[in-house]
Amino acid sequence: MNNNDYLMYKKMVDEHLLDFLPKVDYKSVAVYDAMVYSLSAGGKRIRPVLLLAACDFCGGDVKGALPYACALEYIHTYSLIHDDLPAMDDDELRRGMATNHKVFGEATAILAGDGLLSSAFEVMSKDLLLYFDDANMLKSKIRAMYEISKGCGCRGMIAGQIADIEAEGKQCSKELLDYIHVNKTASLVIAAVKAGAHLGGADKETLLNLTDYAENLGLAFQVADDILDIYGNEAEMGKKTGVDAEKGKPTYPALYGLDQSKAKLNELTETAIEILSPYYDNAEFFTDIAKELAKRVK
Repeated sequence: MNNNDYLMYKKMVDEHLLDFLPKVDYKSVAVYDAMVYSLSAGGKRIRPVLLLAACDFCGGDVKGALPYACALEYIHTYSLIHDDLPAMDDDELRRGMATNHKVFGEATAILAGDGLLSSAFEVMSKDLLLYFDDANMLKSKIRAMYEISKGCGCRGMIAGQIADIEAEGKQCSKELLDYIHVNKTASLVIAAVKAGAHLGGADKETLLNLTDYAENLGLAFQVADDILDIYGNEAEMGKKTGVDAEKGKPTYPALYGLDQSKAKLNELTETAIEILSPYYDNAEFFTDIAKELAKRVK
């Protein structure tokens, strides 16, 4: 991967991630502290990086896309806080640190997740207010906000999560497994790329190609996660492994075995790369990130 580009986008997100958080009254600072705790725990920042890269690729203003990139990371972080709760995955570690509810308690963790989700939409809608005199830019930003809203909602991430929960311990068809993974994980990856493309002013053909790329990349990302949950190193991953098997969760290795899962990961990665091949070196970042995510160890 063009590591310099990745680090540049990631640095932008990390440097401004807390800047967009709404200021709170001291009487409610406990929830703010819990929000900051999880936001500051590190991570790859894949989704906001993809948003910024897509905006850049389409000729847009990367700095102007920052509110949407940070909002997307707020949403992703909220989902992790809630995923870790006892009622969900009941995890004690996230990125090598104690999960939010282990530090602040379950009630505060729930509210911290709620606070991050609502803050994401506050940040994006506040940015919209700056462009009432520029109809074209306003439309692009509204489209970006819509993609992010849809990606994290009941037709996206939430849909995948509830299907995942209901499928635990049961026979799972290929169609249901794909539905879970496409929605639970890929939906925010797709939202990131499409939002960035809209912010960059993408033409229809480029938007379609980037969408197809993101669908394959997002699904590959989850297949890799499924494999790592069984064969990954806990110290490197910063969280417990083997959880999927313990809970009887529907995964690619559970349904197809390791060899076929690896083959599926390679197929999805190669498909993602091939989709953007007509753009040649201009798409090098997206090609390289697909390869890197396929061979990651955490």
